[in-house]
Amino acid sequence: MKLRTSRGLVAIALGTALVLSGCASGDGGSASPSPSESAPADTGVAAPTAEDIAAVEAIKVTGDIGTEPTAEFETPFTVSTATARIDVEGTGADLEEGQQLTMKSILYAGKDASVLGSMWGDESQVDTITLGDPSLYPVLNEILTGQKVGTRFIFAAPGQDGSTSISIVEVTGAKTIPTRAEGEAVTPADGLPVVTLDDTGKPSIAIPEGYTAPTELVTQTLIKGTGPEVAADDTITANYTGWKMDGTVFDSSWENGSPLNIPLTNLVQGWQQGLVGQTVGSQVLLVIPPELAYGAEASESNPLGGETLIFVLDILDAS
Repeated sequence: MKLRTSRGLVAIALGTALVLSGCASGDGGSASPSPSESAPADTGVAAPTAEDIAAVEAIKVTGDIGTEPTAEFETPFTVSTATARIDVEGTGADLEEGQQLTMKSILYAGKDASVLGSMWGDESQVDTITLGDPSLYPVLNEILTGQKVGTRFIFAAPGQDGSTSISIVEVTGAKTIPTRAEGEAVTPADGLPVVTLDDTGKPSIAIPEGYTAPTELVTQTLIKGTGPEVAADDTITANYTGWKMDGTVFDSSWENGSPLNIPLTNLVQGWQQGLVGQTVGSQVLLVIPPELAYGAEASESNPLGGETLIFVLDILDAS
């Protein structure tokens, strides 16, 4: 899948910062729990030190919930590992594991307290995470468990270049997303790769003997959902698996542990052309020729170039 290109600097930075790589006391709040002091041993992420915790505790955030906050802290600000704390406890609906959380944030540079970007000036600028997603830093799942919509939290982490960034993040909404397609089964056309689902809905395929790569996009609905139609400018949430023509899996959200959530316009043309007009809840088979996937030529940075790709995907949400 293409990298995100149109969500805005702060959305990209926040989304990147909250996810494992290589893989606050505010005026409006009623409580100020301490930062997380633990990290599960199997993540390989170090727990915050006493110095990290004290540094994040010292960040002062002002501003009402629902408006752009302002953070004050001593510079240069550094932490040795990802550290987070709740600044303001929310008063909305409970956050539940597996929900998709929408968030707005403002991002600061630790070296000089300059603002690197803010989502608050544009209503369309939001980022999303899935509560409990194992690809998130453990401190985030830990501090957000048991919280509510409207919670504001502080997250500080060193980047790959060693510099620390500080995000002041407000959870603006929470939505329960299905884990698999639901709807009416559709009999596929003869001769296509045969899709089989396990008990969880995870797909596998059998490629018919003699099946040849198509020269045009193949789109086959396998389950017809009853939700709204996907629009070209929607952000979609989807579970998917992708195969090469030899049956090798090259990517799978089922394996990665969390559905994809991304603007459709940021994905390969085969997805854009094949998914517009499909309905939420549907499962779709796509067979995508190279020119609608990663191009005709493979390279070190583009190993899927020249490949015809097969996807089975469940459209879980679109908005």
